[in-house]
Amino acid sequence: MSTEHRFLAVYLGSMTGPKMAAWQALPEVERKAKEQEGLAAWHGWVEKHKAAIVELGGPLGKTRKIDAGGVTEISNALTGFTVVRAASQEAAAELFKNHPHFAIFPGESVEVMPVLPIPGR
Repeated sequence: MSTEHRFLAVYLGSMTGPKMAAWQALPEVERKAKEQEGLAAWHGWVEKHKAAIVELGGPLGKTRKIDAGGVTEISNALTGFTVVRAASQEAAAELFKNHPHFAIFPGESVEVMPVLPIPGR
């Protein structure tokens, strides 16, 4: 019997990187067609992996960094997230091979990491 674990998948991309520049350079009609293709593929990915999805997550907006100095608006490469369950990190990573985030849309990658138990609980 395998134990399933939770994994956080974060979608990464750059608003100023070459993939986004190429995406923005597409004629609007072609870009809109690729958006529709990407959305359909993303919905297909969700349907295919719905048993493994714990939290669908979603796109991420502007970031605020909070530290001892206060609150600052910052920029980073985080564009979205999903939480999945799988027997291993390798199995979780397999779920995201050829994901529409980077296979169709101008996203750059997906990173998958285990959600660890809180110590002492």
